[in-house]
Amino acid sequence: MTDETTRWVTSSYSQNGGQCVEVAVPTGRLDTVPVRDSKDPDGPALTFSLAAWAAFVSGVRNGDFPGV
Repeated sequence: MTDETTRWVTSSYSQNGGQCVEVAVPTGRLDTVPVRDSKDPDGPALTFSLAAWAAFVSGVRNGDFPGV
């Protein structure tokens, strides 16, 4: 899953507001996508399958989620 060497990133649209979703940058084989709350970096991470994450990102890009 994730460890101390995992690099987390936020969207360039987040403007460093501190209320962001962070996504782990893959290191090695990627079969899930870890996501966490930037306000709680030591808290749990949700993990999504590659297919689920790709569908979410596609939906955001296509405007399927107004306000996101």
